[in-house]
Amino acid sequence: MSTTLVHAGRAFTPAKEIPDAAILMRDGVIESVGPREGVTLPSGAAEIVAKDKIAAPGFLDIHIHGAGGYDVMGTSEDALKTIAHTLAAHGTTSFVATTVTASPDSICLAAEGIAQYITRQHQAEDRRAEILGIHFEGPFISSVRRGVHPPEFLRLPSAELLEQFIHAAKGNAQILTLAPELLGAMPCIDAARKAGLVVALGHTDATYEQARAAIARGARHAVHVYNAMRPFSHRDSGVIGAVLTTPEVTAELIADGVHVDETAMRLLFQAKGAGGVILVSDGTAATGMPDGKYILGTFEVTVSGGVSRNAEGKLAGSTLTLDRALRNIVNLGIPLGDALRMLTLNPATLLGLEFKKGALRCGADADLLLLDEALNLTQVWTRGIPN
Repeated sequence: MSTTLVHAGRAFTPAKEIPDAAILMRDGVIESVGPREGVTLPSGAAEIVAKDKIAAPGFLDIHIHGAGGYDVMGTSEDALKTIAHTLAAHGTTSFVATTVTASPDSICLAAEGIAQYITRQHQAEDRRAEILGIHFEGPFISSVRRGVHPPEFLRLPSAELLEQFIHAAKGNAQILTLAPELLGAMPCIDAARKAGLVVALGHTDATYEQARAAIARGARHAVHVYNAMRPFSHRDSGVIGAVLTTPEVTAELIADGVHVDETAMRLLFQAKGAGGVILVSDGTAATGMPDGKYILGTFEVTVSGGVSRNAEGKLAGSTLTLDRALRNIVNLGIPLGDALRMLTLNPATLLGLEFKKGALRCGADADLLLLDEALNLTQVWTRGIPN
């Protein structure tokens, strides 16, 4: 692979801002980051001068179901390639493929297909976004807060069934979403933590006390906060109250302007701080596509005006891309460095990958973005390869 030095007007690592920055990439890895005057251009290396641009780490999406017309639960390698290509075009250089509630056999089949793709993607240079693992969203969720997940496939949390999913994932299981109030949730949390998964609270009707019990057991994340959760009230703060007041729990946010009201987003940012929020897309097959009919898991959704809904009219994921999410929250007044952290370092840290992903640092993968001052993407590198 070639060696490239990118000279940007400024760079967000995202922990700090570097003016007149240089990022040296060699063999798919970042070799040096700092002020341009302190970075030597190696012999034979190419220098890209972009002093009117902003450099940032590639985005990491830990909750996404599909893009480019395809769903991650399809078993086709071409489908996963198309999803990964579509996401890279919008600045998402790595992601966690997210399943939805379906029959156990369908979930296992999807996990096996994703695992096989992950193995193959490591064997060749690839311009597409990298799949980092699998997020199991369901079937261990509340029937009261199921959203669009098919009710016929819901299951009580089961360590035994979880083990089947983990086995099918072949070492690639990363996140488990569950409703902690359900019978069997605590042993299932124990099994997930023992297997190294991040346990997330989601699609839940849990009380504050039930949510806190799960957090004490090892739950450390909350899925698309506010959506598909017991509502907050002043006498019944519920799972949202537990998430907002527990610093060690990170909170997902779908910042598409449809799923969460602007005031509720501001409240989340104020309660959790820049280190406690993770921006996700919850994207579906319709991401990057025109309005029409698409598949989410095993059921059909309709997209109209860029909003995805099922036959009952319920929101069914989104068509959001993370570059648009960045612009949306910066427009709310969130500082750019904080916004970028929510898309890069925070999700990488949740997965334990902060030294490899989500940051411009020596030794990290060369996942790099250039943005103009309006925060539109102008260039993407995935593991040092330009898109």
